[in-house]
Formats: sequence, structure tokens, C-alpha cells
Amino acid sequence: MEKDLYQKESVEANENMERLAKENFNRWNEALLSRDAGSVAELYSESNTFLPTVSPEFKKGIEGAESYFEHFLEKNPKGEIVEALVQTIGDSAYLHSGMYNFEVGPDDNRSTVEARFTFLWQKDSDGKWKIAHHHSSVRPKP
Repeated sequence: MEKDLYQKESVEANENMERLAKENFNRWNEALLSRDAGSVAELYSESNTFLPTVSPEFKKGIEGAESYFEHFLEKNPKGEIVEALVQTIGDSAYLHSGMYNFEVGPDDNRSTVEARFTFLWQKDSDGKWKIAHHHSSVRPKP
């Protein structure tokens, strides 16, 4: 009986973390839609590391994220998850990885960029979820 209870709690906890991952991705995507680099960068922790989709640089800290998004937001991006998996690390961290697509370009001439992603989300000392690491890269052709 105890094993069944543990499995039920584990499934419930994972479902909650998956729901949280969707909510946090939506917060991030809405920040992109604001076209305000500072709003996007606020979702990253002060000590974050970031390997962006269309930059060869290894970005660090909020300033690094903001400098990247100042240029990326010029492409008018809108993200959509195609496939994802959430791996719970504990009560205050999880890994969200998978495939996403970005529509980019002017409203009358959008194109799609297929990419893969990894977000490591952690709660900060104030209990707010922040991105501690983000890796995004163009999806290789088969």
C-alpha cells in the first residue's frame, strides 16, 4: 500500500511540475512577445548561463541575456513547443527540454526556425522561478 501511495504522489508531483514548466515557458514566450529585452532578461537568474540559438557567444548573467534579446527580439519571435520532457530535480529545480519552433520576421513574411532547447529553472531566494541555464540551437536536418 505504501508503494502505491508513493507512486501516486510521484505522478502527481510530476504532473504539477509539467504544468509549472508550461506556465513558465508561456511567461517566457509572453516576455518575447513584449519585444522588451529587459522583460525577458528578468526571467533569468543573476548567475545564469546561456547558449543562444543565433549567437556564437556563451552568455552569462542578466546582462548577457539582455544583450542577446535586444537583437533577437528584432526578429519578432514567437515560440511554440513541439515536443518536450520535464525532469524534476527537486522541489526547487527542474529541467525542461525538447523541440520548439519560432516564427520570425515581419507580420507579412513570417518563416519558421526549428530548434531544440533546454531550460534549467530554479527557485531563487525569494521563491520566484528563474532560468539558471538555457541552451537553444537550430535543429539539425535529418
